[in-house]
Amino acid sequence: MGIISLRGLTITILVFTGYFTVIAQQVNGVVTDKETGEPLFGASVIIKGTTTGMQTDFEGEFDFDAGQEPPFTLEISYLGYEKKEIGLNADNIKRKIKIQLQSSSINVEGVEVVDTRLTQKLQESPLTVESMGLAAIKQTASADFYSGLGALKGVDLTTASMGFTIINTRGFNSTRPVRSLQLVDGADNQAPGLNFSLGNFAGSSELDIQKVDLIVGASSALYGPGAFNGVINMTTKNPFYHPGLSVMVKGAERSLFESAVRYARVIKNKHDVDKFAFKINFHYMRANDWEATNMQPATDSQVGRNNPGGYDAVNRYGDENQNEETNNFESPYGLRIYPGLDIFHRTGYEEKALVDYNVRNLKAGASLHYKVNRDIELVAAYNFGTGTTVYQGDNRYSLKGLKFHQLRLELSQPDKFFIRAYTTMENAGDTYDAVFTAFKLQDQVKSNGDWSKDYTTYWISNIRNKVKNLPGFPPESRLWFGETRDSIYNQAEMVLNEYQDSLVAWHQQAREYADGIGNPNAGNEARLEPGTEEFQKEFDRITQNTYLTDSATGEVTRGTLFYDKSKLFHVQGEYKFEPEFMDIILGANYRMYLPNSNGTIFSDTAGTTIRNWEYGLYGSLEKKVFYDRLILTLSGRMDKNQNFKYLFSPAASVVYSQNNQTVRLSFSSALRNPTLQDQYLYYDLGRAILIGNINGVDSLVTVESLENYIASSFNYDTLDFFNVPPVRPERVQSIEVGIRNTLFKKLYLDASFYYSWYKDFLGYKIGVTPPSRDPSLPSNLQAYRISANSPDRVETYGFSIGLNYYFYKTLMFAGNYSWNVLDRKGSDDPIIPAFNTPEHKFNIGVSGKDIVWKMGSKRIKNIGFNINYKWVEGFEFEGSPQFTGHVPTYSLLDAQLSYTHKKIYTTFKLGSSNVLNNKQYQTYGGPFIGRMIYFSVTLDMSHL
Repeated sequence: MGIISLRGLTITILVFTGYFTVIAQQVNGVVTDKETGEPLFGASVIIKGTTTGMQTDFEGEFDFDAGQEPPFTLEISYLGYEKKEIGLNADNIKRKIKIQLQSSSINVEGVEVVDTRLTQKLQESPLTVESMGLAAIKQTASADFYSGLGALKGVDLTTASMGFTIINTRGFNSTRPVRSLQLVDGADNQAPGLNFSLGNFAGSSELDIQKVDLIVGASSALYGPGAFNGVINMTTKNPFYHPGLSVMVKGAERSLFESAVRYARVIKNKHDVDKFAFKINFHYMRANDWEATNMQPATDSQVGRNNPGGYDAVNRYGDENQNEETNNFESPYGLRIYPGLDIFHRTGYEEKALVDYNVRNLKAGASLHYKVNRDIELVAAYNFGTGTTVYQGDNRYSLKGLKFHQLRLELSQPDKFFIRAYTTMENAGDTYDAVFTAFKLQDQVKSNGDWSKDYTTYWISNIRNKVKNLPGFPPESRLWFGETRDSIYNQAEMVLNEYQDSLVAWHQQAREYADGIGNPNAGNEARLEPGTEEFQKEFDRITQNTYLTDSATGEVTRGTLFYDKSKLFHVQGEYKFEPEFMDIILGANYRMYLPNSNGTIFSDTAGTTIRNWEYGLYGSLEKKVFYDRLILTLSGRMDKNQNFKYLFSPAASVVYSQNNQTVRLSFSSALRNPTLQDQYLYYDLGRAILIGNINGVDSLVTVESLENYIASSFNYDTLDFFNVPPVRPERVQSIEVGIRNTLFKKLYLDASFYYSWYKDFLGYKIGVTPPSRDPSLPSNLQAYRISANSPDRVETYGFSIGLNYYFYKTLMFAGNYSWNVLDRKGSDDPIIPAFNTPEHKFNIGVSGKDIVWKMGSKRIKNIGFNINYKWVEGFEFEGSPQFTGHVPTYSLLDAQLSYTHKKIYTTFKLGSSNVLNNKQYQTYGGPFIGRMIYFSVTLDMSHL
């Protein structure tokens, strides 16, 4: 009886399984935009006449159980696109279905079309998110897509050179973006030794970018310590969904030539299923860079351009050495011995004589993609970047032959899990410090003290009596026995002002004598003039060596060449659990830095090896309630660096969405570990040594008190001693409220307000080793700039709003405004890093695509255009002591006109950034940026 029952049960199971096999047909495929090839997230795919189906995921994919036998018809719909139907039968249902939707040509009636720039997930994000997709990348009016990000709400661009543009958000802008994180396909593209991103110098080719998301604000809870003020997340095209050939050629002013090639291919297995794919990218750009030629007096220059003895100019280096011990308005002795001499500066060298303005940038990459199964993909990728450009940090640097390598291996299932490992390697190549080079060129010929002595000697021998013989100059008797000092000085100053031209000529004579120009006795102490063989020989010697040996004395000094072959290794894993009651994300990462500078940047001299590791654990809980309209999220992260304590970054948010309208409230926090330079820097500038501060520094004196010590005839009690505690991580906490909504069906609004408070700012202090207590003994004073934290708390707050309005079917008006304020809470601590952000800025633009232009009986289709006007209020830019000053208010007008010839798959684009040639600089010490008219041709055969 039991055996019969068992057989019957077995037969029943077999019959049921067979029946299930017949009716349970799996339907899977991908939905993309026909014009751009971009996956469409949230497209509806259902079986016609039923409710069976699903919405596509982030990669535009769908996979569901049909529940019936074919044939049947799929209905695919997406707001803003024409509905499509596809019939399935027993044969084609076995293959992955590729569906392309055409943008609807009917008038726009709702926000869904306005908001296609954001996926549903980004729209529901608790933080401010700005996004640029394929269509926006193609339509950008700027000369390149990376600069086009400056038109997004709340984004600050900082351009140090044509090859080096940095993106920052929400203040504390810098040419060293250590407070923001830039990812390419999830991998941090920072340079391991510099500890910050190189912008798009080592990024991705424009042909391979699918989208760029900017997550604005403190984001450490899920992205780690680097996401202090935001994340720039670039996603490249997956060859499975973007196969084919794309070629771009661009020409522009300043001899710019740019070319890019992308080729991707999908290979099927014997069952006609996409199994293997690969892509290859190549990008090359060359141009004549913008030149940094700002000859205005630097902020800390004590005299202006009219000073006969010269001044400290912004982009002239070596002229910082000023000589004022003979100031003739400080004592009667000065008027008697050095009349008219006053302050004079060393000649220096302009930047254009010190750096290579021939920008070169080559980027190449390749990736192999393997479908482990329908959902899981294995990727092996390699990216390489190299070139020559100018970078600005504490000084201006010529990045020459810099090389960047990154290898990445990843196993992932979209929106489910990933395991990612990558290594990044850099090689500084022939990179050197341009500012330090100017000082070395001068000092190798003649020390500053000797140069000053020659200058004053010439003045005493040849100029002094000429000044005293000027009509009206106080006679010798009054200089010795004048009735009042002030009256003598006032009279002398009036005469010198009257004969300013003569004074300028005399100072020039003294300068030429000190420089050895025309002086046959100057010999090897004559100034090296740019363009001469002697200059080039010494320039090459200084910039091509990390250390210099004096042939006569054997003394070893620093050259200006960088040696940097640093590396980092990173591994990260994340998994999303989806029980019925909530979504749970858990993840962890580990990173190891291996700096290697041979003592030229870090304190890794012979026999000293630096290793620095850190790891983090993070998690997120997400619960949807009230018919999925209310999203509650709680996130947290724990980070540990080998040199610092455990730190925690919590975050929480409430997001309410209904009818494509979203209101959000969030609390977030972030931390930033001190960089390798904050911890281990040891960089000798000649004038001072920049040092990291992992152990603390004791017994230094302030520069001000040292000056008082000298002025008080070496009274040791006037010295102000101080200690600097070891550096520790920065922290920020932020509250944000925002709204995304639709008004009048065609107007999309995105507005937010934030309030943030910061603690333990990382900056630096300047101090000097104390002199000997016995002033008769020599003192080898050494100035240091030490990484340090501020004990004071500061706050920032701001507001931003963006509006998009669609009209006349194919046109869109866009505008955004941002307001940002720094509240120092009464603190005057100089450690607090520069805010470097305009209080007010806005963008206004209009664009159109797929426009039909009627010319009589002819019609020209597929015309597009984009015009954007940007206005930025002036602000104080605080960089290094060398580069701190005011950036004036400026405005930019960018425009482009494009035409797509679909039969030959080609887009022609004519445009210009800064159409009105309004020359301006975005960072103090950087170049004046003018107009850039460009023309590009792009062949796109990726959708064939």
